Amino acid sequence: MSTVPLSAYLTVALILFCIGLYGALSKRNTIIVLISIELMLNAVNINLIAFSKYGFQPNITGQIFALFVIAIAAAEVAVGIAILIALYRNRQTVNVDEMDTMKN
Repeated sequence: MSTVPLSAYLTVALILFCIGLYGALSKRNTIIVLISIELMLNAVNINLIAFSKYGFQPNITGQIFALFVIAIAAAEVAVGIAILIALYRNRQTVNVDEMDTMKN
């Protein structure tokens, strides 16, 4: 059994989620927003794994959910970067405030 208590994992996850939420809501750079969303997803992964280990009946269900979240996050980043590159080619900026229309 690990000597790290569940509350330590939850605290780290809370801090990561708050940093990610602050970055996603306050920054204008699209790359920073994508990185902030990844931080929030990693906080969720920490919680899933911690609860799967310290839960009522410890099993690997949380770890399997974490793998799904990692796969979905990788797909999200690939699509997000592709959209960002296309927008950058058209407008020469990665500022979120300047990407407010869908038409050219």
